[in-house]
Amino acid sequence: MESKNSCQLEPRSLTFLEKARMMSQIKIRIFELPPIGTNAYLIINEDLGKAALFDSPFGAKVEVDKQLERHDAELDGVWLTHGHWDHILDVHEFNKVGVPIFAHMEDEVLIKNPELMASFSIPGIEYHPGKVDGYLEDGQEIEIVGVKTRVVHTPGHSPGSISFIMEDLNWVISGDVIFAGSVGRTDFPGCSHEALMESIRKQFFPLDPQMIIYPGHGPKTTVGQERSLNPFLSEM
Repeated sequence: MESKNSCQLEPRSLTFLEKARMMSQIKIRIFELPPIGTNAYLIINEDLGKAALFDSPFGAKVEVDKQLERHDAELDGVWLTHGHWDHILDVHEFNKVGVPIFAHMEDEVLIKNPELMASFSIPGIEYHPGKVDGYLEDGQEIEIVGVKTRVVHTPGHSPGSISFIMEDLNWVISGDVIFAGSVGRTDFPGCSHEALMESIRKQFFPLDPQMIIYPGHGPKTTVGQERSLNPFLSEM
């Protein structure tokens, strides 16, 4: 298949004053969406009039449209942390209106064929195949609505799990790798507890302890809090 790496840029480092300005112009909107309380994150750059969505649970399209109208912003794309059913139920809605979808290649099969996850979903879910427009890779540096973002591959919860590190904002969008007081499940097909622990050790432990983690479920936390208090990480 032809490479879809269509969003590679060369972001530059910001000065202190530029970082302060960015913090003032960037807004984050958090949607906890059905059917199992999956978080979606909409980042809005008010100066640019642009927005980016991270993950696309059921109902995300409706909520995002409200915010775009309120802030007079345009949606640049949807960036998926992984391909599990609860994070992609509205991908097809964004496909319909031409919003580009970005994900790791190893989870594309789940996005294109969500019915494969029916055995570990919940009854009554209606699945729609989604289309990925661009692949993301480990170590890739991109610019998302003016924010320098580093993509890191964090397999374990799924083969193609990725997290998005935004050092200028001191944020990381983690998907289902790590939560406040917990870590992602590894009892699904394609999961690995050992790989998950290695992803956390390699990609999260070196980060600034004050960095805010925005997880796929539950409240935000920090790297330092999880290193100190998360019972699943006590022996690492």
